Amino acid sequence: MNKPTPKQLAYLKSLAAKTATTFAYPANSRQASAEIKRLQGLPASGAGERVRELRGVQRDLAERPGDNTAIRPQDVRGYGSSARWAHRPTDNQEQS
Repeated sequence: MNKPTPKQLAYLKSLAAKTATTFAYPANSRQASAEIKRLQGLPASGAGERVRELRGVQRDLAERPGDNTAIRPQDVRGYGSSARWAHRPTDNQEQS
């Protein structure tokens, strides 16, 4: 099976932007064609909707700079390929 063409991938990205959705990265050209058909069947979102969504994401990022999912320096020990987590995932869980 052939890989998806650059033209298919570019069109998928364009359709995803127009419909304000995502797509599964195709492993082959047949899957790319199927994703293209699926996205073509979705209604296009208006430019205003895309702008509002983008601004909402930007606002959320600005209002919550101390995101708890961020990796902090105290979470890691070591450097480069020898870096390890400083604590075990179970360290923060309550004991039953």
